[in-house]
Amino acid sequence: MPQVDVVDETFLAVPPPAVAAVFADRAAWPRFWPDLRLDVYADRGAEGLRWTVRGALVGTMEVWLEAVLDGTLVHYFLRADTPGPLTPRRLAAERTRRQLAAKRVALGLKSALEAGRAPGVAPDPA
Repeated sequence: MPQVDVVDETFLAVPPPAVAAVFADRAAWPRFWPDLRLDVYADRGAEGLRWTVRGALVGTMEVWLEAVLDGTLVHYFLRADTPGPLTPRRLAAERTRRQLAAKRVALGLKSALEAGRAPGVAPDPA
């Protein structure tokens, strides 16, 4: 079992291709995950990406984009180990830090991609 196992889900009222375009932009990755080096091992197009992870953690990460109703359910998975040993307290802090970081990325995208859309109004299909 990995030391750091993060699972997150967030609904965005935008179509999957719009969300996929953000994650496909390699220049955005250091903003989302500044201490991780990512290598794509599965590009699933509008359904997301899978990466191997190196750097502050070693393992795998996935963003799965599921079309739901009139938007996208963003599933985020990070399964990795620290490159060196950590005390139980520091490992717990690292897990919490990664969970909060995942939610910040998702809510940041929600804010940016849903900007200008009134509540209850269907997203722009483009």
